[in-house]
Amino acid sequence: MAFHEVRFPDDISRGARGGPERRTQIVELASGDEERNASWANSRRRYDVAYGIRRADDLAAVVAFFEARNGRLHGFRFKDWGDHKSCLPSGTPGPTDQIIGTGDGATTAFQLVKRYTSGAQSWTRSIAKPVAGTVTIALNGTPQPSGWSVGATTGLVTFSAAPGAGIAITAGFVFDVPVRFDTDVLDVTLDLERLGSITTIPLVELRR
Repeated sequence: MAFHEVRFPDDISRGARGGPERRTQIVELASGDEERNASWANSRRRYDVAYGIRRADDLAAVVAFFEARNGRLHGFRFKDWGDHKSCLPSGTPGPTDQIIGTGDGATTAFQLVKRYTSGAQSWTRSIAKPVAGTVTIALNGTPQPSGWSVGATTGLVTFSAAPGAGIAITAGFVFDVPVRFDTDVLDVTLDLERLGSITTIPLVELRR
């Protein structure tokens, strides 16, 4: 089992369907009231990329990609066209988009994260697969062109010198979702008059 640092073809992922999934246990009481408990602390993304196949060449590309990953065995990168930036989809990522930590004068490593907020509630998502060359960093709102590095396969930002106590550390970035195929079978409908089709090609986010 390994993770392949390659991205699923963008022209096919653009037409995919999917999004976040959560797991909630709901118990209905005799009174008709409910008790709800979250089984997962974090959401997980699921996608179906069959909707992005438009040509025979797309079909061949997916089959080749599937075979190279050994089905469900190896993970890979996937671009979620609806959620792949530190900012809104219509915006351009900037170094003050997301707060990733506060300096204490000793800590040098900070994980890239994206925060989802609605009203008074929010959820923080760890970003482990930033796109190389897209990460920007600011300290107290001042862009930092140097003095730090980021792991393209981990999303960990490391400073050469620890930011001082109370300094807000922010980041902007583009990112991929680590996924794997959620099937070991591609059910291809062969149609020589057209291009053939695959009913479903499920992907599931990898969480560690």
